[in-house]
Amino acid sequence: MHPLAPERKELDPIEIASRDEIEALQFHRMKRSLKHAFENSPFYRNRFIEHDVHPEDLKSLADIAKFPFTTKQDLRDTYPFGMFAVPQSKLVRIHGSSGTTGKPTVVGYTQADIDHWANLIARSIRAAGGRPGDILHNAYGYGLFTGGLGAHYGAERLGCTVVPISGGMTERQVTLIDDFKPRIIMVTPSYMLSILDEFRRQGLDPRESSLQIGIFGAEPWTNAMRQEIEEAFDMHAVDIYGLSEVMGPGVAMECVETKDGLHIWEDHFYPEIIDPVTGEVLPDGEIGELVFTTLTKEGLPMVRYRTRDLTRLLPGTARSMRRIEKITGRSDDMIILRGVNVFPTQIEEQILKCKGLAPHFQIELTRSGRMDSMTVHVECAPEMTDESARAHSAKELAHHIKSVVGVSTRIEVKDPNAIARSEGKAKRVLDNRPKT
Repeated sequence: MHPLAPERKELDPIEIASRDEIEALQFHRMKRSLKHAFENSPFYRNRFIEHDVHPEDLKSLADIAKFPFTTKQDLRDTYPFGMFAVPQSKLVRIHGSSGTTGKPTVVGYTQADIDHWANLIARSIRAAGGRPGDILHNAYGYGLFTGGLGAHYGAERLGCTVVPISGGMTERQVTLIDDFKPRIIMVTPSYMLSILDEFRRQGLDPRESSLQIGIFGAEPWTNAMRQEIEEAFDMHAVDIYGLSEVMGPGVAMECVETKDGLHIWEDHFYPEIIDPVTGEVLPDGEIGELVFTTLTKEGLPMVRYRTRDLTRLLPGTARSMRRIEKITGRSDDMIILRGVNVFPTQIEEQILKCKGLAPHFQIELTRSGRMDSMTVHVECAPEMTDESARAHSAKELAHHIKSVVGVSTRIEVKDPNAIARSEGKAKRVLDNRPKT
């Protein structure tokens, strides 16, 4: 793999500014954003009054801790447009989630919001090693929510040639990659595995493809998965982070020269780490729940939005802005099994240790009497399909999970291609426990 890091002269000055400069800009923008939210969003005005706090109470960045949290439930309670801080006529785009877990959550953007977003995605692609003129295959999809369109605008803003395609067209994706020769792909890591399978099905060597950079986001994934993808494609795999409520992808980005966690674009987003139970702000370096306050958003400002993502804040390396450690778990994804906290990425990590298994899996939760049970459904590797190899792999995986994660599991080793492939975000957990 070739070194791809941008030269310092190509970076935005704020990326390599001093911490004092960054924090001065953050404070100026935070004051302005809180005032905007208070004066223009009835939701925030009422919430601030309820908590006896006013934008003028912000005397330092740390004072943001005086302000109340915002949660996804707030968006559902104010459905459809109750949280916006501009008239509808000023919104150039509105997205509604699928609403599969209740009322949809709705986000909206002004033209200035879209411009900021495009600039930050462009900055993120550059941090990954992308350059103007690169062909970029955008496989994030263009469905109900925000990722695909945000990625598209930003790639165009950088000056890339974008090849857009929605999920679920895996055969066509591989044909286009083979014919158009993109240098960059933006996709979820689980869907990249589906693309890898299709390369092999078509008799194409993924290491000979044109792809040099993969920008992966929208779901937690491990460094073990990074290694798997990098070796399979002979490419750099870097992480991008964001969530629709805060902006979309491009809130934070891993730099290709370090791959040591995601630098937060702190000129637009102020991060905190809190204790997920007490809400107390934790010092940098301690693991907890990530919280963001937007500093420049007009349409839907976010004050202390609880992401449910678990990570820690670290000093910057490739940039002056702070990093978050690679997110491998969300409190929403956490499985509590017989008193032990388990994340799907922990299971993924153990699967990738087993040479006889492919990285396609699902976790099934069931209950017998009062006891919860976990079954891991995983595919055998194509060259390890005989019964003795499967039995060995099942035993090996059960041992790894027990010794590292701390739970006993049943392992079902399936045929190749037996587990449903991701067409976007992977559905890792099937919870078949009684709902009552």
